[in-house]
Amino acid sequence: MNIFKKTNKETTKLPMTGKVKKGFRIYCTAIMGAALVLGTSVTAFAAGDPITVINNLSTFIFGLIRAIGLILLGFGVVQVGLSLKSHDPSQRANGFLTLAGGVIITFAKEILDLIVG
Repeated sequence: MNIFKKTNKETTKLPMTGKVKKGFRIYCTAIMGAALVLGTSVTAFAAGDPITVINNLSTFIFGLIRAIGLILLGFGVVQVGLSLKSHDPSQRANGFLTLAGGVIITFAKEILDLIVG
């Protein structure tokens, strides 16, 4: 019993004259050129105060560091939970170390602010 019947259908290209091919090439080139020009033009807005730019960059970088810390924090919680289930002391130690590292990385900006004063 054959469920899927294979049929041999041949496809043929539609005939295209030389003028149509040339016009299609010009059209594709124009569209790609427009996409390139519009895609690479970026408006840059400069801030008046350079300290504001540095503060914004610092906020962005510390936001990325906080995201990495939260990922490590979640991974540490999962490791501790799995180690408690399997009664593995070395995995439990690694889980608590990952958990502590995640907490420190998550609150790195606050820790630095406390140190600097």
